Amino acid sequence: MKSKIHIKRVYDKPLKKDGCRVLVDRLWPRGVKKEEAALDEWIKDLAPSPSLRKWWAHDPVLWNEFQKRYEAELVSNKAVEAFIQEHNDKPVITLVYGARDKEHNHALVLQNYLRGI
Repeated sequence: MKSKIHIKRVYDKPLKKDGCRVLVDRLWPRGVKKEEAALDEWIKDLAPSPSLRKWWAHDPVLWNEFQKRYEAELVSNKAVEAFIQEHNDKPVITLVYGARDKEHNHALVLQNYLRGI
């Protein structure tokens, strides 16, 4: 993608430099009001499948295998192609997620995947 792609927790303060803010979680984050999230879009289909999310359960021990499985899902995910077509002209995109762990989360995998396209 041409866009600069950042990631940010939904609980962190939204900033103008975030550009287009897209929530990439399948479930709405706990305790966050829609106005506070300051999102441009919520694209659930960019998140891992429910079965993969449940299998992983945010266990850092499973991180490497999770990345492989999620990337395999992204390759065949039609929502990824649609996202790229609709957002490729945006200078900055921030993928917003709710997970606590900033080093082991699906938004990191998605960010790396989109940067590689």
